[in-house]
Amino acid sequence: MNLEHFSLEYIVAGMAFFILYLLYYVYSKDADYSKNIRSVANVVEELNREIYYIRKELSKIQKSMQEKSQRMNDEEIYQEIERSVYDMIHPISHTLKKMQENINAIEIDTDSRLSSIESGVKQISIPTSVHGNDDAKIISLFKQGVSLDTISKELHISKPEVEFVLKINRIK
Repeated sequence: MNLEHFSLEYIVAGMAFFILYLLYYVYSKDADYSKNIRSVANVVEELNREIYYIRKELSKIQKSMQEKSQRMNDEEIYQEIERSVYDMIHPISHTLKKMQENINAIEIDTDSRLSSIESGVKQISIPTSVHGNDDAKIISLFKQGVSLDTISKELHISKPEVEFVLKINRIK
């Protein structure tokens, strides 16, 4: 009886250690993701700054073109606008592509880490024979004076599981 109780304590202690390890792992990965998010936020801030300067430059170009529009025909104006917009948008487009690649890499890494955590959690199992209905039966039989061995045999569960249910419910 003491040996079975002793091994049950080792199992519970092992499960507790494993859960603590999982919590540490998730915390450390969260720190990595936070660092990645901050770097993406810095890039976005840089893009906003570039957009501000581009808008400012575009405003200057528009004013300049309005002054020149009296001298330029419509086709020349259209070509000038197209050239100016391309020159301003090209660096932003390149930066956005790099950001998308970084986000895709982070997403793939996150998915693989999540699937490894899920597979690890699926390997942890709780005894399937102890259910809420069995708890009530165990308590009822014990209160009627039925021995632990008889309860164990009747419900087809181990004696340590019977003792565990009684102990959890503070009956024994």
